[in-house]
Amino acid sequence: QVQLVESGGGSVQAGGSLRLSCAVSGRTRTSYAMAWFRQAPGKEREFVAGITTIGDRTDYTDSVKGRFAISRDDAEDTVSLQMNSLKPEDTAVYYCAADAELFRVVITWAPEGYAHWGQGTQVTVSS
Repeated sequence: QVQLVESGGGSVQAGGSLRLSCAVSGRTRTSYAMAWFRQAPGKEREFVAGITTIGDRTDYTDSVKGRFAISRDDAEDTVSLQMNSLKPEDTAVYYCAADAELFRVVITWAPEGYAHWGQGTQVTVSS
C-alpha cells in the first residue's frame, strides 16, 4: 500500500510561484509512475503532469507546459511540482497520485489509471 501526503499549497497573485510536494510512503513507493492532477469547482479532475518510475520522461497538459515542472526524488521519497507564472485559471485543488500498476513505462492521463491518491492541497491564484 502507498500513502501520499501533499503540502505546499496556498494563495498567490498571478505571476507568482508555488512548489507542491508529495511525501510518498509504503513498501513499493519507488515503483510507480507518479502524477499531479487538479480539480476546480464544478469541473472534472484533470491531468496536470506525470513522471515515469525512473524519472526519465515527463508529460504535461498543454496549459502548463513551460510553466510547471514535475520531479521525483526517490532518496527523499518525494514528488514535487514547481509551478511558475501562475494564472487565475490554475486555481484548483491539486492531488498527487500513484499509478495503479507497478513499473508502468508510459504516463497515463486518465484518473482511472491511478490507484493511490493524496488528500489534496488548495492552490488559489488571484488576478
